Amino acid sequence: MTANSDVDHDVCGMTVAIDVVGGKWKLHMMWVLGDGPKRFGEIRRLLDGVSEKVLAENLRQLESYGVLHREVFPEVPPRVEYSLTPLGETLRVALLPLETWGDQNRRELLGTLASAS
Repeated sequence: MTANSDVDHDVCGMTVAIDVVGGKWKLHMMWVLGDGPKRFGEIRRLLDGVSEKVLAENLRQLESYGVLHREVFPEVPPRVEYSLTPLGETLRVALLPLETWGDQNRRELLGTLASAS
């Protein structure tokens, strides 16, 4: 057993999951890619407000975790598509109850946020 495996053993699953999808844009990116492969420009148009730099960083991070696949097509000009891997698809399915919870509690939560401002 290596030192890394000892550290990995002590980290709870929630911490691992949050590391993968944490941040402002990653959950939104998972949602967008749940509809199928998308090109960079398509993702950017669907995620209003994300900068190219932040989008590129987040795509690289999700790819490094193995939840996203980046495919470069041998065309001129090159075409690149992003899609969920099988691991990413299981994560997308795991996130669906969170979306359902948000939909079910939208009014109460948005009302609370509005009154707190």
